[in-house]
Amino acid sequence: MRYFPIFLDTENLQCLVVGAGEVAARKIELLLKTPANITVVAPDTCNSVAEFASQNKITLRQRPFEESDLHDKQLVFVATNDTELNQHIHALASARKILVNVVDNTPLCGFITPSIVDRSPLVIAMSSGGVAPVLLRYLRQKLESWIPQNTRRLGIFSEKFRDTVKQKLRTVTQRRYFWEDVLDGPIAEQVLQGNDQTAEKMLLDKLAQPDNKDNEGEVYLVGAGPGDPELLTFRALRLMQKADVVVYDRLVSKEILELVRRDAEKIYVGKAKSKHTLPQEEINNLLANEALKGNRVVRLKGGDPFIFGRGGEEIETLIKQGIRFQVVPGITAASGAASYAGIPLTHRDHAQSVVFATGHLRDNSIELDWPALVQKGQTLVFYMGLTGLPIICQKLVEQGMPKDTPIAMVESATTQDQKVVTGTLEDIQPKAIEAQIKPPALIIVGSVVELRNKLNWFHPEKEIQNTQLLK
Repeated sequence: MRYFPIFLDTENLQCLVVGAGEVAARKIELLLKTPANITVVAPDTCNSVAEFASQNKITLRQRPFEESDLHDKQLVFVATNDTELNQHIHALASARKILVNVVDNTPLCGFITPSIVDRSPLVIAMSSGGVAPVLLRYLRQKLESWIPQNTRRLGIFSEKFRDTVKQKLRTVTQRRYFWEDVLDGPIAEQVLQGNDQTAEKMLLDKLAQPDNKDNEGEVYLVGAGPGDPELLTFRALRLMQKADVVVYDRLVSKEILELVRRDAEKIYVGKAKSKHTLPQEEINNLLANEALKGNRVVRLKGGDPFIFGRGGEEIETLIKQGIRFQVVPGITAASGAASYAGIPLTHRDHAQSVVFATGHLRDNSIELDWPALVQKGQTLVFYMGLTGLPIICQKLVEQGMPKDTPIAMVESATTQDQKVVTGTLEDIQPKAIEAQIKPPALIIVGSVVELRNKLNWFHPEKEIQNTQLLK
């Protein structure tokens, strides 16, 4: 993040705009939304700037720029068509440690003005660092349509009762829970409809008789999906934004962690191959203890909590201690990996059933009903099977599965680092070694793997490189 997002207090802020054409007018119009003091210097002015001056909204000095114009200024916009002058003013302002923006010249900008969605007092500012203005405009249009104009009412309403709520509820957590309930319920609906008196009465009644259960902790078991943050559910994202504490493992991508509430405490309990950072029982107790402190706890799990995620064990502990919880399903790794690898897990001509199995090693063996796995018209998906790959291939062949049965290994599924290697039960091991497949990786066995060459759609350029690597 090269540009640090920040909101400046514009009360009594002294701003200088050099230039008075239409480009400068757009910057001045934006500044006029604030209480800042605006001085404009230019020998010639466009109609818009002249109108601002006639209405006494700005101080206009209709002459060429002078170095003394920078005196006592805290913010400078330069918007002339004279490149040398722009560079000169930038150098002078920078030497004085004044924030300066040379319009449409990013290298000469000590700050940049973001794209703004204005619902004052709520203001949303976005920036692409000057590299993708069209994308930024597109996203702003999306937000403008998604956030109603009357959302500003909620901001004004919240400001009005902020001190009242603060005096009544002592802790930050109590106040946050209270406001979340208000803004996500019938009181907010009354505000949005303009029924302020009704909303105020409802809020004061709620404040006089608070629901004590709101102060109880709760645990959310959230499936984070296979890796791509866009595969999160809406509910998962909403609860992640409400969490006081987030407990996560190594299968949760950093991009997904970026979506968690900024001030939430993050606790890593990841499990690597043959190494546990925390035993499962301690993780169960950690969730319970944090909830008993009154926290809202999100347990982020790669894939789905109930598919090789040990979510059931964690819930049993919560139930024993009477702790409230929710379970939010996620796209399991098998579904995500197969879809992004172009391998349908079922297909009319290939497989009419699919079995999920663990490939986890215990005492150098994998305890599975191997005869039941070798069935015609069935796809097999092995979780955590990278280390046990030799045993998986050996056992399947011993039970009568042909050595030339197609098999695929998908590493870091659905992410920019996804890697797919295909082969047969006979030759997949050296191919996986040569391709340096690492966890997290999923194994798919069955004739559906043959469809990959036809149906592959994700990162074809990377897959071509991988194919060449294995030749």
